[in-house]
Amino acid sequence: MTRDFSSVTEVTGNRLTREAISMMYTRYRFAASRGAGRDVLEIGCGVGQGLGILQRSARRLVGGDYTLNLVAQAGRHYRDRLRVLCLDAQALPFRDGAFDVAILYEALYYLPKPDRFLREARRVLRAKGGCLVVCSANPQWSDFNPSPHSLRYYTPSELASLCRDAGLEPQTFGAYRTTSTSFKSKVVSAIRRTAVALHLMPTTMKGKEKLKRLFYGKLLEMPPELSDERAEAEAPAVVPADEIRGDYKVFFVVATVA
Repeated sequence: MTRDFSSVTEVTGNRLTREAISMMYTRYRFAASRGAGRDVLEIGCGVGQGLGILQRSARRLVGGDYTLNLVAQAGRHYRDRLRVLCLDAQALPFRDGAFDVAILYEALYYLPKPDRFLREARRVLRAKGGCLVVCSANPQWSDFNPSPHSLRYYTPSELASLCRDAGLEPQTFGAYRTTSTSFKSKVVSAIRRTAVALHLMPTTMKGKEKLKRLFYGKLLEMPPELSDERAEAEAPAVVPADEIRGDYKVFFVVATVA
């Protein structure tokens, strides 16, 4: 049965915290720095908020997603600016060596067979300088809340090992380190952990929006396309895989063709 990820995807019009917008912007600026002047594929692009950032520096860009509804929304926004298609990350519809950079953001944990995806990514990447960029929520973070559609979250060390098995050499990065010690942040964190433990967290983006407004105040509307004026990027830091523990909210793996 085909799975629909629309309800757990950040789509145009959702209201998010300033940090959530910043995280998304950070992800795409990070990938754009590696895709400048190159052929880039984003897998799991959702409705494509980050495709515009990638396109400004890429030589060629293709976006794709598993959920047809999300692909249709991205297509309506970008029209003939770029190609967006429906695809399965575990069986990519491209010839060998078609791209220099492949991107998978916040979607690895939805894949039934991530090892198959990594082999497919390796196949469509060029042997000279090809790289895969993956970003995922850190399951070791103390306030971690898994998506209701997720199958398994991998730690940085586990993902690095999977990359090596697929013929990719990984480098790991930590991002959004938790440093706040204010009373309010501690209270919100405690409430969040309790809600997660008791399975009381909303399971859709719309449901989460109400809680975010309660605890974080004014939210920002997600635009159809991110721009440089809407958010600030926080540069991810190179951190060994076994040192990315509970104080980083997200991590990146940049895996190059071995």
